[in-house]
Amino acid sequence: MPPQPDRLGETRRRAADIAPAERGATRIADRVVAKIAGQAAREVLDALPPDAAPPHATVVVRPHPRLRSAGGTPIDTARIRVSLELDYPSDIGGRCNAVRRHVAERVDALAGMEVPEVAVQVERLHLVQAPGAAHGRTQ
Repeated sequence: MPPQPDRLGETRRRAADIAPAERGATRIADRVVAKIAGQAAREVLDALPPDAAPPHATVVVRPHPRLRSAGGTPIDTARIRVSLELDYPSDIGGRCNAVRRHVAERVDALAGMEVPEVAVQVERLHLVQAPGAAHGRTQ
């Protein structure tokens, strides 16, 4: 269907007729990706110790020099660092791997970015008191 003039007599192309690369690109801010990553880490870490700070993330987003989507727009890559506080004793390595995997999946799904690296940093461990255990310092 050829373009039809509008009421002002101007001819405009429909959005479907314009190639995706010509329409423009969406830029997602680093802080938005960081919020997605922080929320994804909270989703994996069911319950945190009562005095623990919630997970937070820092992100560096860069355009990937070779990757392009099917429409021809470049795909950005996000390098993410997530800081956590965990309870102890627990499977620290297993929990960090779960965070790493889930953060990469969620950022890819929600922001459409490739995530080649998720660095997990455990900032603090919280000792979990067993029920009936003595409080205070033990020798």
